[in-house]
Amino acid sequence: MKKLKNHVDELFRDIPESEQKNAIKQEVLENLEEKVWDLTAQGKEEEDAINKAIVEFGDVGELTKELGVKQPKKKDMSKLNLGYSLWGSLLIISLFIFINFYYTPQIIWFVYPTFAVLWWPLTMYFKWKRAN
Repeated sequence: MKKLKNHVDELFRDIPESEQKNAIKQEVLENLEEKVWDLTAQGKEEEDAINKAIVEFGDVGELTKELGVKQPKKKDMSKLNLGYSLWGSLLIISLFIFINFYYTPQIIWFVYPTFAVLWWPLTMYFKWKRAN
């Protein structure tokens, strides 16, 4: 049953210490142990019963809400991604222009890869607009 205790400790790792946390951890551990005993009584091997109990329990999403733990918000990186894609695209297009006029000035071909490169900032722009 050490595997169950380690699993419960891992589930509650990010929750700050409190009496309520310890009480709920103990209750969850007891429920998991009871489930394992029931499954072993039905004929499952102990290792299979432990794994099945852990899988059926799931995560502690509802328990963290009950304990009042707020989930950290994901930082919105879409504006930074847009700026990075604009600068990256400008550098790549500048390279195409340089190569075009340095090696083959009689044929203007840099326009074609420019359209392909512009999809990158265009995609990031729509992602940024959707995030706002």
